[in-house]
Amino acid sequence: MKILVVGANGQIGKQLVTFIQEQDHLHARAMIRNKEQASFFEELGAETVVVDLEGDIDSIAKAAEGVDAIVFTAGSGPHTGKDKTIMVDLDGAIKTVEAAKLAGIKRFIMISSFDTRRQAILDAPPSFAPYVAAKYYADEWLRKTELDYTIIHPGALVNEKGTGKIKAGFDLEIGEVAREDVARVIIATLQNDSTIGKEFQVIGGTESIKEVIQSV
Repeated sequence: MKILVVGANGQIGKQLVTFIQEQDHLHARAMIRNKEQASFFEELGAETVVVDLEGDIDSIAKAAEGVDAIVFTAGSGPHTGKDKTIMVDLDGAIKTVEAAKLAGIKRFIMISSFDTRRQAILDAPPSFAPYVAAKYYADEWLRKTELDYTIIHPGALVNEKGTGKIKAGFDLEIGEVAREDVARVIIATLQNDSTIGKEFQVIGGTESIKEVIQSV
């Protein structure tokens, strides 16, 4: 299986490409913003493609040609302002969904925010509400497609070493989850067709990732 990782140079994206390249039957194509970011992925043996997520849909669709799945892990980050939140987390996500349709790629994994329901927008602090709103509409757009999607809602992301153990479901109380574990959840999701058409929250827990993903 060949996987296009959108936002490959991000913290989850780098972990994901690394883990994909460790699997004999998986191969990553890292979508990056500029050529200077390529060396990390080339050393792993991954393909790279340089595409600006703020560009046009056709460029993203071309980057997706020949892959079996797309994983959207891109994010504008907490310090880039509302304009980048709109251009990356909303418009970039929707353009990637449309690019998948254009390229004929059915399998799509969206990394979202922990809670993207309407009430979460109203409850969010003013500085965070635009991000939640962007994720809400991107998720809604994906749900209305005929893609084989899964939406993953991670808890509070931390850079600690992963434990390989999580808790998943919906209406969970927010907790921390290692980015490394989120990357492994993505791989387990790609390998389990029973996750198609589903979405779930993920936090640190006590059960193995494989067991949890098999039962979501």
